[in-house]
Amino acid sequence: MANISARDIQVLRQTTGAGMLDCKRALEACQGDAEAARQWLREKGLTRASGGEAREANQGAVAVCGVGGAAAIVELRCETDFVAKAPEFVHLTEELARLGAAQGEQAISEHQGEVDALRISLKEAVSVGRVVRFEPVEGAVMGTYLHIQSERGVNAVVVEVTGGSPELAHEIAVHVAFARPAFLSRQDVPAEQVAAERSTLETLSRNEGKPEAAMDKIVEGRMRGWFAERCLLDQAYVRDEKSTVAQHLGSARVTRFAQVVVGSS
Repeated sequence: MANISARDIQVLRQTTGAGMLDCKRALEACQGDAEAARQWLREKGLTRASGGEAREANQGAVAVCGVGGAAAIVELRCETDFVAKAPEFVHLTEELARLGAAQGEQAISEHQGEVDALRISLKEAVSVGRVVRFEPVEGAVMGTYLHIQSERGVNAVVVEVTGGSPELAHEIAVHVAFARPAFLSRQDVPAEQVAAERSTLETLSRNEGKPEAAMDKIVEGRMRGWFAERCLLDQAYVRDEKSTVAQHLGSARVTRFAQVVVGSS
């Protein structure tokens, strides 16, 4: 079998508008040949193309499910919110999330026929989008949250916590849903992003006429605010803004989290 990278899948997805798993299947079927894979997708009716232009599939639904300690989020994409809230569309999203939690991502691929059938019956491009699955480490618990809007899930979160309760993990999942952090901690932010922001803030502070002697402290203060916008542990906890998430956790620890929001990349 050809060596197929995540980059190969992403490029094919961008050029065809097909779902991630569909692109993976196509490349596998065509031994990694991208041109043949595009043709394979077109023949299967899996591309979102009309008149040579890709149709946007930025609507859909998400579901989250926990089974046997594991948890999974699955996104099912489509073109309109009318289709996204159709009962059969929502039901399939929920079923794929259950399969993903119980059996892993491969189980979702094995039910591609149901996705294809839905595409035909609803007469709209339907594809599996993002899939996240957490298999908990020993001693960890999972917390999940699903925000429902217009009759379907639109914002799904799973959080893994060690040294805490399932209730605490759920509380943090609710926070993530509404605060939308990009990273768990400061250490997870790419160094180049930190350096670029620090440089920008130094320039901004000097342009504002801030005293050079206090520059380091001023920039550090502004960096704390920047981290608090994007790092979960630094954020003010949504139910008690006098405390950070790290303080709310106490001795417990968030080891990882994932969030999938309909319409986001």
